[in-house]
Amino acid sequence: MHWRGRAESFRLLLVCWLVVGPTPVLVPVLAQLRHPLPVLWMMPGNRSAGVAPAVRLALQDLKRQAAPLGDYEIQLQLLDSQCDPAESLRALFDAMWAGPKYLMLFGGVCPSVTALIARSLPALNLLQVSFAASSPSLSNRKWYGNLFSTLPSDRALNQAAVKLLQRYKWTRVGVVTQDGHRLSEMKRDLLRQLLKADIDVVSTQSLSGDVCSSLRRLKESDVRIILVQFDEDSASEVFCCAYRLNMFGAWYQWMVVDGGASGWSLGRQVPGCTADSLQTAAGGSIRLQTRRLSNTNTPGVSGRTPQDYEDSYLRQLTQDGSKFSSSLHSFAYDAIWVAARALSQALEAVKHIEKYGSQRNGSIGEEEVHKMLLDAVKQTQFQGVTGPVFFRNGERMTSIELIQFQGSSGVLVGDFSTSTQQLRVMNQLLKFKGPGPARDRAVVLPQRQRVDLLLHAAVSYAAAVTIFITLTVLFFIAVYRKHWLLRASGASWDVLLLLGVLLSSSSVLIAGLDGASQSDRTFEVLCSIRLWTLSVGHTVGFAVLFTKTWRLYSLRRLKQTQKQRDGCVVLWIFLLDVFVLTTWQILDPLRRVVLQHGLQSESADQDVVIRPYSELCSCTNMELWLTAVYGYRAALLGLGCFVAWSVRTGPADHSAVSGKHLALTVFTVTAFSVSGAVASLLTSHNPPLQFCLTSVLILCCDVFTLGSLFGPKLLYVCANGNELQDEVADREEEARERLRRLNQQLKSRNAQLDVEIETITMQLRDASDPAVHTTRGSNNAGGVRSVTWTHAAQVCSDRNSETQPSRPDSINSPERVRRRVSVQLPILHHSYLPAVGGISASSSSLFSSRDAFAHSDDNFLLT
Repeated sequence: MHWRGRAESFRLLLVCWLVVGPTPVLVPVLAQLRHPLPVLWMMPGNRSAGVAPAVRLALQDLKRQAAPLGDYEIQLQLLDSQCDPAESLRALFDAMWAGPKYLMLFGGVCPSVTALIARSLPALNLLQVSFAASSPSLSNRKWYGNLFSTLPSDRALNQAAVKLLQRYKWTRVGVVTQDGHRLSEMKRDLLRQLLKADIDVVSTQSLSGDVCSSLRRLKESDVRIILVQFDEDSASEVFCCAYRLNMFGAWYQWMVVDGGASGWSLGRQVPGCTADSLQTAAGGSIRLQTRRLSNTNTPGVSGRTPQDYEDSYLRQLTQDGSKFSSSLHSFAYDAIWVAARALSQALEAVKHIEKYGSQRNGSIGEEEVHKMLLDAVKQTQFQGVTGPVFFRNGERMTSIELIQFQGSSGVLVGDFSTSTQQLRVMNQLLKFKGPGPARDRAVVLPQRQRVDLLLHAAVSYAAAVTIFITLTVLFFIAVYRKHWLLRASGASWDVLLLLGVLLSSSSVLIAGLDGASQSDRTFEVLCSIRLWTLSVGHTVGFAVLFTKTWRLYSLRRLKQTQKQRDGCVVLWIFLLDVFVLTTWQILDPLRRVVLQHGLQSESADQDVVIRPYSELCSCTNMELWLTAVYGYRAALLGLGCFVAWSVRTGPADHSAVSGKHLALTVFTVTAFSVSGAVASLLTSHNPPLQFCLTSVLILCCDVFTLGSLFGPKLLYVCANGNELQDEVADREEEARERLRRLNQQLKSRNAQLDVEIETITMQLRDASDPAVHTTRGSNNAGGVRSVTWTHAAQVCSDRNSETQPSRPDSINSPERVRRRVSVQLPILHHSYLPAVGGISASSSSLFSSRDAFAHSDDNFLLT
């Protein structure tokens, strides 16, 4: 190797100097002898003007360094990359082929060129030290393990931004980025870090189009913490749009994360915005930038302080006649020192191994030299003009400055150390537009929607009155249950209907209870109770109405009665409802669900909004269960309306409750039921309104049912109560009078019959044989009975004697007449005794009871 031959020559020269001794001529020669270190400098030719003075200053300062650093001279071979990856790769291969042997590559400004060349360095046994490689993608040490940059990575800027957000607990931000390769990569890395830190990115906008439109979308999304990534030339346009949209002040915080190192500058003036308006919009914004010069005033490794270096750089720039400086010149200066120190350390290690190691008589391979050089760069640590220079995982450790725009200039208010990952903020210097840091969102005050106390009291009072009226009607029916009008209309069905009204009215009281002070278990129980009371009450009530209507329909249209089946209809409908509700309760019970509503701004404070919320009873498959319940109820309601329409023109059981009233009640209950279901579904998002509408509909339905069905009955009974009692007394008196007249008639008839019987008896005595007379004589005690029997026999005899004379063997012969009389006369005797005031001979006697003259059934009274 050529550097090995140079080392041998140097050792030979050193031996001669030690043998012969130093001479006045040889000493200056040895002092000026420096070993060249060829290094490739890859950079676009049009961008080297602002960096070249810093590089020359670094090379000049290296010459004044003591050995071993001063024994080497870096010889830079410039390669124009033209920011073209293909052209850069071709120029690199040509330089490697032409020689001499290069151990290091310096520079690399264009990100696309740097990324391509850095991935090929391990194959070429080259190491690259850059002063402009800041792309976050270059932090992948698996691909770019041979690349080192004195310019901190943009990842450090993003880390500082995240730390600042976390310090003030900002968790809701918006990102605005200018198009470009570097800024696009920086944006992707920022979004990854924000996601990792659980910070919500509400909106990401681009500055490629209309800047004001992008900011307007952020304002519509209520983004208050805005992270901006743009070039310095776009700052004025961005803040001008922010001023027009009123996106500045105490409610907004702008953070400029651009990585620039040139300090604050609003750049060019924008039409429509003055300098004052730009300063007003940018006031309070914080810029995160890389520290370009150390803030210490102590000399570094070169012997210069940061301020001395900057003065020298500006003088050198003036001498070169360059009008534009580079923001990267200080990093280029430190990069030369990194390269020189690493090369000198590696070569000194090679010399030591060759001199004292086991391979002192051999040569060290290129791979070992490359490894030594790589280790030397990793172990590099010195104080440069940009601050402490050292690397960790291939990245430059440095400080990120936090500059706040105050007035017309920027003020350093803090910094972020990439080595310790600590953020330092000087609170005495940091100034916010408001009383404190801006909020990342409006303060959301949860507000529970509850039923107004006055409204709840009014509805509860109405429900209580309805329940009281229902109980009063129920008590009235219980007292007058034997009244013919109530019996005619079916008192048992009226009781069931009233129970349904009572349950549905009770559900209103339960629904209005405040659940804020109730536990979840209590709330769920109340939900179930309200569901059961309302559902069962509606089912029982309408089932009774349907049964009454169907019975009237059967009588008028089908000409038949089915009293025994009426109870079965109500029972089956009730069991169906109980089955559905029980299944619902077991499989998917109701529970407390919190429903969030839309935000409402607070007029007194723009930074405070109210989020109403309400609690309601719901379950996982609420729609499915409601469909099942509404399904069979809709069929029942439809059938009830059809039957009611058919019987609307005829009387029901009495003029007080006509078929028209019954049909109107069915129609009204159906209308209220459908309206209640629709209102409940449409107002489910607003439980207070839902409670108000459904309660009013339920109570109106109950009141109308009570008024239409029971009102006429109660009025009729109350208005005609005395008249009905007088009428009943008159009827009883008439019945007694009829009985007396009938009794007198029967007595007169009995006397006539006695005379006729006596006559017939005498006739029979004359015509009968002596045996017969003996028999009559011996039975004086039964004379009455004999007379009666003779009367019955004689009647038959007279009826038959008109057509045929009596023969001894005929049926009317005296012998046979006597036999019939002996049998029939006791029966007739007992039959006539009650008519004349005697004791009833049988419990089935026609005149044994006054009820014999009247017959009644369950529904009708016949006289």
